[in-house]
Amino acid sequence: MSKPVLSEKPGPIGIFDSGYGGLTILKHIRTAMPDYDFIYLGDNARTPYGTRSFQVVYEFTLQCVTKLFEMGCHLVILACNTASAKALRTIQQIDLPRLDATRRVLGIIRPTVESIGELTQTRHVGLLATPGTVKSLSYPLEINKLFPDITVTGESCPIWVPLVEAGESGSDGADFFVRRHVENLLAKDSEIDTIILGCTHYPLLLDKIRKYVPEGIRIVSQGEYVASSLKNYMERHPEMDARCTKGADCRYYTTESVETFLPNASIFLNSAVDADSVTL
Repeated sequence: MSKPVLSEKPGPIGIFDSGYGGLTILKHIRTAMPDYDFIYLGDNARTPYGTRSFQVVYEFTLQCVTKLFEMGCHLVILACNTASAKALRTIQQIDLPRLDATRRVLGIIRPTVESIGELTQTRHVGLLATPGTVKSLSYPLEINKLFPDITVTGESCPIWVPLVEAGESGSDGADFFVRRHVENLLAKDSEIDTIILGCTHYPLLLDKIRKYVPEGIRIVSQGEYVASSLKNYMERHPEMDARCTKGADCRYYTTESVETFLPNASIFLNSAVDADSVTL
């Protein structure tokens, strides 16, 4: 890949997801940081990433990060657990020095992990996520770096993302799949007292998840933790904060047709938005 020509002018913060789930992260970030400008890029034409190989997820994610850099972003958030698990480290270590060593790409696994130590009492944590995120072992590896005494048990939920994106998150049919995976997880470890929703789509299933998770088990949805961590990051890195424009603006782009993107995006945002199609 040839090195793109990137502007040094301040620009918006880029928020990337393979589909629509990152909109739940964006919503929390905009609430916590209302003055900043944002660009949301959804690679909706190639979703889902959760069942793809590490190499393909890395290549797709790098293309989208590079596009956001070309659109003026100096900071990009991978608001996608699969991309954070399979592509973030390589992009940070290999690609950023080549593209622009002053730009930053951050994921959403670390902010979630940092909160876990204070939340679990039994030190047994469950993870509900896509097959790709579970298979990557990113959550247990990152959690054990900070909290080696915590046991992490994962459960792959391959049908949950298609259910949400088909607008079926409130349907009776969704109950079957939610109950099955929650019961599978708890059958693996009866001491779990905290469950991480390791996919940004899953907050739309939260009411059903709560129905089948026993009382007393905490459910961790990522948005608030990611938003708080990003706000703290900007306070600790004034040099990056100065490179992010603040006009309270947010633009939406998709690799899918706009006609397909808009009604689905409204499911996640609970409001209508305008969007443009983009080619990678």
